Formats: sequence, C-alpha cells, structure tokens
Amino acid sequence: MSEPRRIENVNQLEDALSAPTPAISELAGRLDGDLIVLGVAGKMGPTLARMARRAMDEAGAKGRVIGVSRFSQPSDRQKLADWNIETIAGDLLDPAFVASLPKAKHVVFMAGMKFGATGNESLTWAMNTLLPANVCQHYKDSHIAAFSTGNVYGMSPIALGGSVETDAPDPQGEYAMSCLGRERTFEHYSRSQGTKVSLLRLNYACELRYGVLVDLAQKICQGQPIDVSMGVANVIWQRDANAYALASLAHADSPAFALNIAGPEQLSVRRVCQQLADRMGKEVTFTGEEANEAILSNGQKGHRLFGYPTTTINELIDHVACWVKQGGELLGKPTKFEVRDGKF
Repeated sequence: MSEPRRIENVNQLEDALSAPTPAISELAGRLDGDLIVLGVAGKMGPTLARMARRAMDEAGAKGRVIGVSRFSQPSDRQKLADWNIETIAGDLLDPAFVASLPKAKHVVFMAGMKFGATGNESLTWAMNTLLPANVCQHYKDSHIAAFSTGNVYGMSPIALGGSVETDAPDPQGEYAMSCLGRERTFEHYSRSQGTKVSLLRLNYACELRYGVLVDLAQKICQGQPIDVSMGVANVIWQRDANAYALASLAHADSPAFALNIAGPEQLSVRRVCQQLADRMGKEVTFTGEEANEAILSNGQKGHRLFGYPTTTINELIDHVACWVKQGGELLGKPTKFEVRDGKF
C-alpha cells in the first residue's frame, strides 16, 4: 500500500499510519489467534491496533483484535470500534482487572508512564514494573511485544553510531531506571515461566501530530530558539514503528528478544531545523552547543529483519513542515527528547 503524496487531514493521516507494510501483510497470513493491545489509547496504540486489524482482514485471519485502556476520552474508544477493534475499559494497575481480561496468543504491551515521572516517582515505578508483573502472570503462555525505550542505554558517544541491543544499560534518571525495571520484569518472567517476549527500545516515533520533528517545527513557527545541546536524534515514521513492533511478535523468545526501533539516520538537530524552516518559510535561531553524546539507538537489526523504513526522512520533513504550517491538529504532547538529565 502506498501513502498519499500529501496528507491533508487526520483521517488520511491515520489511514497512512495504519497501512500494513509488506512485512506485516506477510506475517498476518501466519498470525493465528487473538491479539490484545494493553494501553491502546496512547499516541501509537490506535494506529498499531488498526494496522493489525487491517492486515489480518486482508489475510483472511479470523483472530480478534482487542484494545484495553482506561479510555479517559470516550472518543478514543469509539474510534477503535469504528475500525472493528473490540475494546475493554479498566485500570491495568488493578490485578483483578488484568486477571479478568481474555487470554490472547499475542499481546502488545504499551502501558507505562513517562511525563510527570519527576515528583511522582512511586506511580512511575508502579506503572513501569508492577503492571508488567501482573500482565506476565496472566499472559504467561502468550507472545508479548513489550514497548521500552532507548533511554535505558543512557548517553552514547555520537561517534559510535548509537547503542546496539547488546550494549549494557546505563539509565539516567528515575524514568529511565524504571523502564529498565520494566525490562527486567519481563525478562524475569520470560526466564522463569518461559513466556516469549520481545523488548522494543523505541527512539523516537514521529507522525504529524507529535514527535521530535513536530516539536522542532512548532518552535520554529513560534520564533523560539532551538537548543542544540542534544545535537543528534533518531526519528522513525510511526507507520514503520507500528510495523516493526507487530513483526517482532514472530521473534518473541525466552530469554527475551531485544530490538531497537529507530530510523537509519543520526539526524543533526541543527540541519533538520534549517530544512524545516526553509520549507515553512521561517527563520530559525539556535542556542547552546552540540554535546559529544546523545540518546541514540542503532536500528540496523530491525532493518535487517523487517526491511528498511517505508518513509524517508526527507518525506517526513516535508509532511511535518506542511502540516504544522497549515495549522494541522496537534496532540500537545512534546517528546522532551532534548532532556539530558533524565528528569521528565
């Protein structure tokens, strides 16, 4: 499936983000059983669940796709229903609620807490470590794709080309430490009860309503200077991130299988801002100096397994610049990718 040359509205955007890639279309033909997405109402969850549903429908697979969340916004639940995705509302921190959920052969774990972690550390740790334990106990016989973050690696020298899956974690700040705790919880149950798990270290998914490029484009439009201390970043189109996450279910293993989800480039923040500014007809100014280290992940393992990203960085910059310039809908959820002290 090809994406539209220009994305004009949210419906078209969500259709593009959920279009199955060739790798997912091939996988869906072999995907037997139900899929449940825990924490489905976040930034990525709806289009990931819809991609799975579309791929399974195209392949003639009979499994259910179920999305679970608190659904604080009823419109999120209705949107999923319109896409033929079943929904269940409840608090995943409640062990009794988790125990009541239907069993499924495939689980995508997207629940967690990042923003607001500083000052609310106890809830952050509960969301990122206790909740996975509840899930692993209930879904011990399932294949689980569990979202994590490249923040577990800590800063990496830019010259090394980004952290790889075998690098030792060195998390900075309680959020990143709790995310490593989440990984360790999944690893424990993977080893102790044989649950097949893939750990997905993501840096950074981007669409047109949020993401690193959207953060930068907004600041440029508002005439704010760009701090380039975090001088390099990873960006991957959310359609590709969705596809890699779903495809990883076929590689879930015991012990757990780790996978970086990242774009192929180490993007210069300064240069990307200049490209965005040129496309939007704006001026851009900078503060700070590029450090020699950054939060960077090397995504080559995923590219080898699942194919190169379908959308290039130049295409993504074009889409973002056009969307932000024309006043397209935004989620108002900055990535805070520039944070260097681990305090979110």
